Amino acid sequence: MSTVAFHTLGCKVNHYETEGIWQIFEKEGYERVDFDHQADVYVINTCTVTNTGDKKSRQVIRRAIRKNPEAVVCVTGCYAQTSPGEILEIPGVDIVVGTQERQKMIGYIEEHQECRLPINGVSNIMKNRVFEEMDVPTFTDRTRASLKIQEGCNNFCTFCIIPWSRGLLRSRQPKQVLQQAQQLVNAGYKEIVLTGIHTAGYGEDMKNYNFASLLRDLETKVEGLKRIRISSIEASQITDEVIQVLDESEKIVRHLHIPLQSGSDSVLERMRRKYSTSYYKQKVDRIKQALPGLAITSDVIVGFPGETDKEFQETYRFIQEIGYSELHVFPFSKRTGTPASRMDNQIDDDLKNERVHQLIELSNQLAREYASNYEGEVLEVIPEEVDEVSTEENLLIGYTDNYLKVTFTGTPDMIGEIVRVKIKQAGYPLNEGEFVRVLENPARNQKMAARA
Repeated sequence: MSTVAFHTLGCKVNHYETEGIWQIFEKEGYERVDFDHQADVYVINTCTVTNTGDKKSRQVIRRAIRKNPEAVVCVTGCYAQTSPGEILEIPGVDIVVGTQERQKMIGYIEEHQECRLPINGVSNIMKNRVFEEMDVPTFTDRTRASLKIQEGCNNFCTFCIIPWSRGLLRSRQPKQVLQQAQQLVNAGYKEIVLTGIHTAGYGEDMKNYNFASLLRDLETKVEGLKRIRISSIEASQITDEVIQVLDESEKIVRHLHIPLQSGSDSVLERMRRKYSTSYYKQKVDRIKQALPGLAITSDVIVGFPGETDKEFQETYRFIQEIGYSELHVFPFSKRTGTPASRMDNQIDDDLKNERVHQLIELSNQLAREYASNYEGEVLEVIPEEVDEVSTEENLLIGYTDNYLKVTFTGTPDMIGEIVRVKIKQAGYPLNEGEFVRVLENPARNQKMAARA
């Protein structure tokens, strides 16, 4: 039996797609082994969001070649899509496939084994208008299931290479989304995370069906689904209809990731973002009414070309005003091929790092403040893993619906189930909790109560 090993760099979408590629190999009778083991085929799913992403991808490719020089090395993902020639120059790379037509991979491997020549399977992504179906009925290592609903992005922000590596927006057919959601629930997942490159842009390329329609259908037509989490939603996609769906929903969790990137209108304009700070704030205020207690997380880029002290202070104050529950802070990184990499007034690295540090401090403070609102409350948690670091036995880690990371004493069979946990001590990044009871399993609840 042939063996295959995978290494995934980058975002949730890449992790999802690696699982989809594994399904293709599994159907062909391959056995999956760890990436650090000898394998017949290595598949490296690459990232290109920054120049560092390219560099890390190259390092992993070389690692696979060193591990087994006889193996077939297949490179896929965003870096493969944008720079196939660069990758094929690495001695030992056999096949390059971009961010589409992954089902051809097995055929390319067979072809390569016969002709022993490198194969470039990358085609023009900008011509593609169809979502590529990849079946992922279960995940190797997760209790939360991702469900990819769309591909590509039409925004062309000045700092971003992604439209060139992923193409323009394509939505998955509703029927396929619902079918896979049901499959995942049937496999035992209680929560589904809707994911994509521009997730809530879903349906922008369809007639009479949009993101709000999909949310409604997932809520009403997927039997047994308990939680719907949206991986990311742009302020411009928070329509009145989406707000109404959030307001009426019993399954969409109280956590939304709404990218900000900057809290300064002049910087947002240079970034070519499609909103102002006042527009963003208005959307957030309305959404907080629909989902009381909402946790809002966000991405912020610090040190964008030309960012003055005044603009940075505007961002700092705006973040305070919104009151996020957590921020992902990134120093601006020049991405070759983007307009922002060619802009004047690039910011000095030391100043960038100083500003990053200030925003991380602010994020930590806001996160602690948000968590402190829930001290003493009982919340629903899905435990995801046993805490391997702790010396205490059976310490589980999981997330509440509003994305608080909680640790509490439980039993391994609770992993993946919905349990009620009292927040004893709020904190960041971890909250200490106390197990109260398991939901939806009365017999087990009685057993636990009898033990107590």
